[in-house]
Amino acid sequence: VPEQPTLRNTDYAFEMAISNIRYGEGVTQEIGMDLQNLGARRVCVMTDKNLSQLPPVKAALNSLAKHGVSFQLYDDVRVEPTDHSFLDAIEFAKKGEFDAYVAVGGGSVIDTCKAANLYASSPAAEFLDYVNAPIGKGKPVTVPLKPLIAVPTTAGTGSETTGVAIFDFKELKVKTGIASRAIKPTLGIIDPLHTLSLPERIVANSGFDVLCHALESYTALPFQLRSPCPPNPLHRPAYQGSNPISDVWALHALHVVAKYLKRAIRDPEDREARASMHLASAFAGIGFGNAGVHLCHGMSYPISGLVKTYKPKDYNVDHSLVPHGLSVVLTSPAVFAFTAQVHPERHLEAAEILGADIRRARAQDAGLVLAETLRKFLFDLNVDDGLAAVGYSRADIPALVKGTLPQERVTKLSPRPQTEEDLAALFEASMKLY
Repeated sequence: VPEQPTLRNTDYAFEMAISNIRYGEGVTQEIGMDLQNLGARRVCVMTDKNLSQLPPVKAALNSLAKHGVSFQLYDDVRVEPTDHSFLDAIEFAKKGEFDAYVAVGGGSVIDTCKAANLYASSPAAEFLDYVNAPIGKGKPVTVPLKPLIAVPTTAGTGSETTGVAIFDFKELKVKTGIASRAIKPTLGIIDPLHTLSLPERIVANSGFDVLCHALESYTALPFQLRSPCPPNPLHRPAYQGSNPISDVWALHALHVVAKYLKRAIRDPEDREARASMHLASAFAGIGFGNAGVHLCHGMSYPISGLVKTYKPKDYNVDHSLVPHGLSVVLTSPAVFAFTAQVHPERHLEAAEILGADIRRARAQDAGLVLAETLRKFLFDLNVDDGLAAVGYSRADIPALVKGTLPQERVTKLSPRPQTEEDLAALFEASMKLY
């Protein structure tokens, strides 16, 4: 059969890759049986110091002990990990010669465990081999990895469903990551009991990550406009652009966020709201894990990486940090006002889901309508008043732009291309929200 001639350099296909998901109250107690079923003999359990004393980790360890599964605990994961903290976890994993991994925690823990599994399974690899280009070499992962069970304790990153691991690259003061379908967890255990003890601001900032995952993946560049077309399916990126399947997950997650996020933040006893947000995190993860995110996330990485003295309420950490969900959402009004001219109907649809009355809105108003809806949403939830409130000024804009430029993996998925001047204007517009 003669081959169809290739008439363009853009992609013509997309693929869906997600972890297996198990959801239910108390489902953490099944992990020991899962590892038994896998024939695991030496298991690495990763978490952070705060969580190591809390019920989610105790539930996981009790299950392993009950079913006679031998394990070693690594609880030195850093909240908002760095290349140094990744390397420390990787060293632990290499020494342990583990045949399975369990990550109990938020995105920081799950991402650290993905990296540890990857590099322990590929001991000859140098650290930058798998890190996203242009910071690293962005090589495809061809080695088989060990099974990884992820137990998210926050309703935010969706890391239990994705093949992405994000970290701060200290030397460049910028966030980057590793993106490959090969590193996604084997199984995500979504146990809504784990979110009941979360403090208010952690629930809020995690929820903002879900919000932006849904909004960005739904408004991302369509997959058939992304270039280049990969020469081999192995090179098709995890973040492929918006597509008909990711759209379904993103929109559903947005509906859940609109209905439940405020309730989950304001009332820790609202089990329905917290459980719904825990599931919404996975829904959005399936959406963005295959479609990708764009400017809110691309711009958030230097916001987190260049943090000076800001320490958020409810976070028990010994270092300054802008929580990931906060760093993402602070630019969202400016970003969607900028991107809306490309897909105004999608931006208006999102605004309507979040509570806006769009009956008289015109296409050219889409960006302003969604931006105003987001501002009201954030104001109602006592979110810091823009980048200035977390320690930045106009003098920092050149450094923030410089930190965004290497994030091509996500910024190129923006439906509207952007110049350095555009990025500077977006950071300036985000200095104050209200």
